[in-house]
Amino acid sequence: MKYLLMLLLCSAVFAEESFITEVEYGEMLYNNPRGIGCIHCHGKHGEGTLIASYKEDGQKVDLRGPDIRRVPLRKLKESLLKRHRVMPTYFLTDKEIRAIFHYLHQEQEE
Repeated sequence: MKYLLMLLLCSAVFAEESFITEVEYGEMLYNNPRGIGCIHCHGKHGEGTLIASYKEDGQKVDLRGPDIRRVPLRKLKESLLKRHRVMPTYFLTDKEIRAIFHYLHQEQEE
């Protein structure tokens, strides 16, 4: 709940004159966009991570969140707007998606 209130406050302030950068806003969204953060499946900086391991037909199967650090903005938007088998739908705005994109690509922009 604390994160949701902070996100609402930041999005309202960010819409006018921001006291945080777009990258900082993107990091906040990435960590907790709508209850469960991208960080849990895609790692701290988008590098991907192991979500779960299980057995299927006697074989070990690893469920992984993919590395999203090099995904172009257009592809990120497409992915966030479609339904996935595992990933929740977040209903993010274009501005929020762009902020997350800039957070993921901040080293490349410097």
